[in-house]
Amino acid sequence: QVQLVEAGGGLVQAGGSLRLSCVASGRTWPGYNMGWFRQAPGKEREFVAVISWSGGSTNYLDSVKGRFTISRDNAKNPVYLQMNSLKPEDTAVYYCAASRGSWPPKQYDYWGQGTQVTVSS
Repeated sequence: QVQLVEAGGGLVQAGGSLRLSCVASGRTWPGYNMGWFRQAPGKEREFVAVISWSGGSTNYLDSVKGRFTISRDNAKNPVYLQMNSLKPEDTAVYYCAASRGSWPPKQYDYWGQGTQVTVSS
């Protein structure tokens, strides 16, 4: 079992930055691919970014490429999502998720509770 806890959300003006973190507890860490998803009000949850268990591979939603960076330091546990040049359309609850499967992940086995990101115009 893996437990995930996100932190770092908040209110920021358009053009600003935030760094989200996801701390995992439980066994077999760090052998999981880790992803970030988001869900805006009235919309379905969407994929944002994912990083392989080794940190050597990443994928991003097209609309965040060049603005968001996912990273991990397996020695220190957290997975980060650095978000720069934020836009009002980035406003959502952001979720961290862990996948035990192969790369790229097709499903995620564990989810955090989410952290709110609000970008004002």
